[in-house]
Amino acid sequence: MIVKKLSDIVNTERDVDWGNGRSRRFLIEKDNVGYSVTDTIINEGSESLLEYKNHIESCYCIEGHGEIESDGVVYPLSPDTIYCLNNNDKHYLRAKTKMRLICFFSPALKGHESHQLNSDGSSSY
Repeated sequence: MIVKKLSDIVNTERDVDWGNGRSRRFLIEKDNVGYSVTDTIINEGSESLLEYKNHIESCYCIEGHGEIESDGVVYPLSPDTIYCLNNNDKHYLRAKTKMRLICFFSPALKGHESHQLNSDGSSSY
């Protein structure tokens, strides 16, 4: 059985600066469950062009307000909203306020991944 608290992860190698916030990684590949669970912070006022070429990602918003844009369609994000990038969708993630998402990745993240947001295109892993 795996049991972890957020306080077990903060300021460890599982607390990763992903580019526009922090990804606190509860479950990663070496935990051998086949998926990852992260508690992710998105910095207020940030915009990130992201794409997951190797993962399906679902995110459940538990705090803050923002939006996600895919294929020209903008979806508002607020607490109690979930979205799933089920087609490796390229998307913009924008945080109007500090946001907190619980994210699920399949297959699992190795644990060290972070985005390169300074390039002209989308950042992916």
